[in-house]
Amino acid sequence: SPLFQPTRVGNVDLQHRIVMAPLTRQRADKDHVHGKVAKTYYEQRASTPGTLIISEATFIAPQAGGMPHVPGIWNDAQIASWKAVTDAVHAKGSYMFLQLWALGRAADPGVLKQEGPYDLVGPSAVPHTAGGAVPRALTAAEIEEYVTLYAQAARNAIAAGFDGVEVHSAHGYLLD
Repeated sequence: SPLFQPTRVGNVDLQHRIVMAPLTRQRADKDHVHGKVAKTYYEQRASTPGTLIISEATFIAPQAGGMPHVPGIWNDAQIASWKAVTDAVHAKGSYMFLQLWALGRAADPGVLKQEGPYDLVGPSAVPHTAGGAVPRALTAAEIEEYVTLYAQAARNAIAAGFDGVEVHSAHGYLLD
């Protein structure tokens, strides 16, 4: 079966075509830093060498959040916590990509206010759901800022030892 045949994804040689999809777990601390449970969780799932794991969705910046206990990748503590995870995955002979995430209009305005305060923003002033909070449309300068934030998050992912990145761009999140 082709499912169990090796394949190449970017620079990564996989031993099979089964990939662990991203799963939102919300187990980081209040500062969006992972603890030891994340290392154990991903290490267990890397036990078959040559496996590709795509991380849970990870915020690119504090203003891109809006959900508690989701990991981030914008500061040194977050990068170090992810580095412990990728080192454990690599020690098992497997690979890991980081899923980059900006909630945009799907964010919880209360969480944004508490953690920032940050505005609820989107590509336009259209709510995520009928009757939901109306986001403020991003300015052209803010769109440029988000491009920079995504690029920096990708560089931080490399520093944290990830083998690649995936951009989450569905379900009404910022890039959708």
